[in-house]
Amino acid sequence: MITISLCMIVKNEEKVLGRCLKAARSFADEIILVDTGSQDRTREIGNEYGARVYEYEWKDDFAAARNEAFSKAVMDYCMWLDADDVVTEENQEKILNLKKELEPDTDMVMMRYSVSEDSQGNSLFSYYRERLVRNGKGFLWEGRVHEAIVPSGKVIYSDIVISHRKEGAGDSDRNLRIYEKMIREGEQLTGRNLFYYGRELFAHKRYEDAAQVMEDFLQGDGWVENKIEACLNLAECLGKMGRRREGVQALFRSFLFDKPRGEACFELGRYFQENEKWEQAVFWYETALREKPSAQAGGFVRWDYYGYLPEINLCVCYDRMGDSDRAYEYHLKSRERKPEAKEVQWNEQYFQTRSRTLSRQKMEL
Repeated sequence: MITISLCMIVKNEEKVLGRCLKAARSFADEIILVDTGSQDRTREIGNEYGARVYEYEWKDDFAAARNEAFSKAVMDYCMWLDADDVVTEENQEKILNLKKELEPDTDMVMMRYSVSEDSQGNSLFSYYRERLVRNGKGFLWEGRVHEAIVPSGKVIYSDIVISHRKEGAGDSDRNLRIYEKMIREGEQLTGRNLFYYGRELFAHKRYEDAAQVMEDFLQGDGWVENKIEACLNLAECLGKMGRRREGVQALFRSFLFDKPRGEACFELGRYFQENEKWEQAVFWYETALREKPSAQAGGFVRWDYYGYLPEINLCVCYDRMGDSDRAYEYHLKSRERKPEAKEVQWNEQYFQTRSRTLSRQKMEL
């Protein structure tokens, strides 16, 4: 059975750290906390859960801090979590089984990272991350922000899910501040850094800057999954700038990199729906439903774009086209997925009212 060193970087995490470490104790053979300047009880909480706690001077460099944490590990594999990550009992059990069954020549285990969930706990937005890596094989974090380890060697994809459940707003300007510091220091952003810089600009509503950076990224080298996502992000930027038709072109551009993704197909459907071109909207929504999420490709997956969202919009489109039977069919599908959603409840009331009206009209005849 393999052993695991859980390696974390923390700062002012007293609200959530206990929740994380309580779960981690079930599968981690040692816990390492690298504290980057907490002013609350973070270090004390770490000690209470048996962690080895180290102080580390923050250098605006997440990769450096994570590498520091990994350097303290003595077990077979290094695993990372953020303090506001949640490992459910089901997934704790899966990790314990993984420890028993993992072949010793495995270099890296990818686990799904669910960063947004609905009220039922179903993932809305997720992607795979390099969650468990072989110790002593030279794996290093890269990137001062949005840091990552380049996958290599024998990599396996597991069905284990880590949920990110953030508490509080945090420092929303931090990542952008680091990127702009890098630029001031003369660093030319390329590849992954350029992609995430564009996303940070978009999050700060600097749409023109974000669109230009995404275009620069698309013209250069980069991971295909980031290229596809950049097309989606560019489309949204252009839409915010009132250049919706150009945004549609950016969605089609994503098809150059791989088969159509449900996210792009859904957005195309929404464009045609907004313009009351119902048949075109139906085509793209139904295409989104036929597509399967490319989860193990590693890119971002918005799960509702492959099910609930196309279905509820198809209900509207078919209703506008006068096909009430198909509209109701898609209403039932969306109701099965999310019976408590306010849009589903509105549609339910609409169809009930319509049914009563039709029954009354028949009686009058």
